[in-house]
Amino acid sequence: MSILQTIRDRAAWLVFGLIALSLIGFLLMDAFVGRSRLFGNRSTVVGTIDGQKIEYDDFEREVSSQEDRYKAQGYPVNDAMQQNIRDEVWRQMIEDAILSKDFAKLGLDVSDKEINDMLVGNDPIPDVKRAFTDPKTGLFDAQAAAAQINQLRSLYKAGPKKTANADNRQYEAAKSFFEESVPQIIKMRLREKYTSLLANSAYVPKWMIEKMNADNSQLAAISYVNTPYYTVPDSAAKITDGEIEDYINQHKDQFKQEESRSIAYITFNAAPSSSDSDKLKQQLVELSTEFAKTNDPQAFLARVGTEAAYGDTYFGKSRIQVPNKDSIFALAKGAVYGPYLDGGNFTIAKLVDEKTMPDSARARHILVATIDPQTQQPTMDDSTAKKKIDSIRNMIEKGGQKFDSVAARFSDDPGSKTKGGDLGYFTADRMVKEFSDFAFNHKVGDKGIVKSQFGYHYIEVTDQKSFEPAYKVAYLSRKIETSPETDQAASGMASQFAGESRDAKAFDDNVQKGKLQRLNAPDIQPSEFSIPGLGPNRQLVRWIYDAEVGNVSEPFAIGDKYVVALLTEINKAGTMSAAKARSVVEPILRNKKKAEQIIKKLGSPASLDAAATAGGQQIMHADSVLFSSPYIANVGQEPKVIGSAFNKDLAGKPASPPIPGNGGVYVIQVEKVSALSNPNADLQQQRFVQEQQQRQRISYGLVDALRKLATIEDDRGKFF
Repeated sequence: MSILQTIRDRAAWLVFGLIALSLIGFLLMDAFVGRSRLFGNRSTVVGTIDGQKIEYDDFEREVSSQEDRYKAQGYPVNDAMQQNIRDEVWRQMIEDAILSKDFAKLGLDVSDKEINDMLVGNDPIPDVKRAFTDPKTGLFDAQAAAAQINQLRSLYKAGPKKTANADNRQYEAAKSFFEESVPQIIKMRLREKYTSLLANSAYVPKWMIEKMNADNSQLAAISYVNTPYYTVPDSAAKITDGEIEDYINQHKDQFKQEESRSIAYITFNAAPSSSDSDKLKQQLVELSTEFAKTNDPQAFLARVGTEAAYGDTYFGKSRIQVPNKDSIFALAKGAVYGPYLDGGNFTIAKLVDEKTMPDSARARHILVATIDPQTQQPTMDDSTAKKKIDSIRNMIEKGGQKFDSVAARFSDDPGSKTKGGDLGYFTADRMVKEFSDFAFNHKVGDKGIVKSQFGYHYIEVTDQKSFEPAYKVAYLSRKIETSPETDQAASGMASQFAGESRDAKAFDDNVQKGKLQRLNAPDIQPSEFSIPGLGPNRQLVRWIYDAEVGNVSEPFAIGDKYVVALLTEINKAGTMSAAKARSVVEPILRNKKKAEQIIKKLGSPASLDAAATAGGQQIMHADSVLFSSPYIANVGQEPKVIGSAFNKDLAGKPASPPIPGNGGVYVIQVEKVSALSNPNADLQQQRFVQEQQQRQRISYGLVDALRKLATIEDDRGKFF
């Protein structure tokens, strides 16, 4: 027994020791790869701009704030939108970091008075102007804007409360405005001042306009011989990698590149098969009988599920735009039509009811609001609001007071109260259901009280027009989706291909063997979320940046396909390699070598006839060569040839030396140089236009120019 206990004790220490070693090894490995929080080596910096670090938390906070703004405006924040937001936030952070230093050096500032003018002055910023402008009259309500902003200011100064959540939500809205929106307004104004300061320094002297006019008025007539580059075979002008590298080194600014990687990939289709489609269609056929019999389509659709939510509303015939609508309208009440294809869905339509209704109505109303439309917070309890709207009705119907004057005094709808409550003409889908039902189901002149999500409305129908048949239709709609069997088949083929293609050679061999289509996605940057041709998939981008050239991935599910990728290229930030730049540089160097051979063949021609004979070409003419244009009719863009046409040293000579151009080697004879006078030239107006153009170039190109001078490190790809 004691021996067994000794073994247990020693074994326990051994187990503890192994566990401890494993933990230490794990921590050391984690620290080695720069991810251990224990040793403080995990980076929290998503990038640096001229030495200024951008922290992950700050970046994410701004991204979340932008996403919330888009959601509040009703935009879907999907993967593509998220990538756009992240890119926009990063661009804005670069701009802020670059410009803020210059703002400080120049002593630029925005006063409280300027901020107030931008919010409630005569010409406020676009967002404020849009929010407080009546869409029908186009008039900006400065008083309403000032009242709203002053209310926010009071809430912000008062601070959060320990009582009702509604009060704190109002405080949070005020805090967001003064801590997020106002700083953005200040940055916008600082940038306006900065760009104006630089742009307004643009100056064009009168002599420059005169010189430009004199140059641009010149006109030449020439004869020429063009020996095209295609007369020399490409095989006689081969370009080596060394020659390309030399060219790149002499033109480094033209061949800068960001860090990127390229892949080749194969896709395996996992979209719904015809069998999947047939199964769904049969399911709907089986439900169609019950759908036709039900007297409560809303409850039925809620129980069985549908892609098209049921709206218990009539729509005019001209406003319904669905496939097979004529067949649906011809149904008897309660009958169904389908299944039929509607986009990516199979759908059955049921004609619930039909009647004749106006296409549009006009009404006026007085609103007693129970919620604040901006904050969605309660402003009045229901019983008090009901008593107030009843009192308003009595003022008009029993007290003989005018509708428009009562609306101006008591309505909580700022958009219509100044117009006597008039809402103009509207269609049924423009108003909440309760309001539309009253306006379209009552007669002109009818009045009544309606309760909606906004409060109580006292409504009068003032007009109706364009009566037509209207239909209430319920749709049982199901999306055609991939079955597990179809998905497994595509996944299996992708896994088999990936397993048999563990290097670049095997990948290409199996593409040929399987007669598959090899696609390419070049220049994928580390922070990208979406891959051209494939769509969003951050996991694949991460694999691309963990892999080495020649590595083949496991299958990735992207949309309705499985993807197997081969890493084909790694491009480090800096200057392009000869291989990458070859497609651009090779034609330039090849034409240069061809030009040397053609020039050697032409020698120093004594005349155009000699040049034509040596090059085997004809003598051509150009009567209207303009100094101000780089183009020659029937030739194309040839700036060197045009420059030579106005070279005084060539005037009177029978032939120029050979000129290597864009399309071939030219020999020209200058026959005449003249000028087109323009006695009506307005020099002052030309100066004004030139200065305006310079100012626009400064305004639009300023940040890009500063960005090129900045040292920027983008490490976002390590975090997302």
